[in-house]
Amino acid sequence: MNIAEILSRQAARTPARDAIIDVHRGAYRRTSFAELDARAAHAARTYAISGLQKGDAMLVFQPMSMELYAALIGAFRAGLVAIFVDPSAGRAQIARCCALYPPQAFLGTPKAHLLRLLVPAVNAIPRKLASGGWVPGARNLWPADTHGVAGAIAPCTPDDPALITFTSGSTGQPKSIVRTHGFLIAQHRVLERTLEYRAGETDLTTLPVFLLANLASGLTSVIPDADLRYPGRIDAARVMRQIDALEPERTAASPAFIERLLDHCEAHGRSLGALRHVFVGGAPVYPRLIERAQRAMKSGRFVAVYGSTEAEPIAHVDAREIDGADLDAMSRGAGLLTGTPVEEIELAVVRNQWGQAIAPQTLAGFEALKLPPGDTGEIVVSGDHVVRGYLHGAGDAETKFDVAGGRWHRTGDLGYLDARGRLWLMGRASAAIHDARGSLHPFAVECAALRSPGIARAALLSHEGLRVLAVEPLDGAAVDLAAVQRELAWAAVDRVIACERIPLDARHNAKIDYPALRAWAAKRLARSASGPRAPD
Repeated sequence: MNIAEILSRQAARTPARDAIIDVHRGAYRRTSFAELDARAAHAARTYAISGLQKGDAMLVFQPMSMELYAALIGAFRAGLVAIFVDPSAGRAQIARCCALYPPQAFLGTPKAHLLRLLVPAVNAIPRKLASGGWVPGARNLWPADTHGVAGAIAPCTPDDPALITFTSGSTGQPKSIVRTHGFLIAQHRVLERTLEYRAGETDLTTLPVFLLANLASGLTSVIPDADLRYPGRIDAARVMRQIDALEPERTAASPAFIERLLDHCEAHGRSLGALRHVFVGGAPVYPRLIERAQRAMKSGRFVAVYGSTEAEPIAHVDAREIDGADLDAMSRGAGLLTGTPVEEIELAVVRNQWGQAIAPQTLAGFEALKLPPGDTGEIVVSGDHVVRGYLHGAGDAETKFDVAGGRWHRTGDLGYLDARGRLWLMGRASAAIHDARGSLHPFAVECAALRSPGIARAALLSHEGLRVLAVEPLDGAAVDLAAVQRELAWAAVDRVIACERIPLDARHNAKIDYPALRAWAAKRLARSASGPRAPD
């Protein structure tokens, strides 16, 4: 089935309902399901007129907007493969992505078409399409002469690719995720159940793929009036004005996005308005954020969601299910509680072999790899909404393995299952410390440290045999570093150092950038070692 069929059926059921509300030319713009479907059909016709055929790839540079989803659904209707490159990617990265999966068309805003002058690989793409205005050498995506009867939706198999996303990794090599039509349909179904979608509700939508699931479920999606490339830097006042005006009942967002809203609420003594269902994921969701959000919500649910680019969602926990014993355990090094795995996924914790390929396993062999409850190891998952492989298989050997013909994904995270079947995260396998004193996992220490007053963020690392904890103070707060070190005596932390801003990932503005932090810590510790030791 083509994913566009589900979206078209929803338009037939609720043609007049708002599908997307976004900000266009300084005002709220409402696009109904029928209007979005018609615009997508127009886009599909333009693709055909341009000579694009089923299976052709199209590089897309369009911000989250009505135009993006009309163009994207139109691409699905035509059986095209939409390619997205991480907004933070440089020119060289864009050129590499074009070489890995050569696009037959380039679609972008007038501003995005400047890339044709800067990146020869983009200029070499045979067909150029413009969304939102006239561009020299490009065809208008929605010309007036495309109106008419909608063409047939291209038939697709579950294994036909629909989306390819490229992200830039620390190695500088593009990492590509292939999402098929079958994957998108399976993800829609699990999100609909897990996030308890109800047709007719309004969702403040910050995550691009989630908006597709909203459309398929009949939700109205409000696109925030913010630069979603940098969720930790949004203008919270503008977003709160949207919440007050449009009254969305729900949202799914990154911790950084929610933190900015909460900062605004606390500074102005107000609540989160109409929001009653808040789902947060994409980065660790620590107890402090949960507690802040609950204070700012008049009523409703706060749910922490664990997942990855390759598998979203994996597990979730409702704040109401976290009791005092859980909070006490997290403050004493038990890690971060992330809840029960979703029904649609198989999850196991296996012996940690990160950095080494796992050979194909028999069922008996896989059982032998699994660890009992309470033992920390690699978290591995399998299911219909788990990406089976990367483009051209690059990266499969490191993160995939087969069990009796079934494909499993290695998340790269360490954790364990407790006696109740709940998953606890211990951090990235690559960030774990293994030294003469044993193994120490980052989330065990970081989660405990964040229970100390005055600490906004904490990150554990190893430097020349020392266990070092970097802490970022809350604005205006003074942190007693010696007291923090005493409280973490169980972890045998050698040094606690203050960092004005702990470096974070560019995408979510919430995950620790450990390579950058290690480089900073090395310089910081070298300075303190070169002379009389000053207080950290």
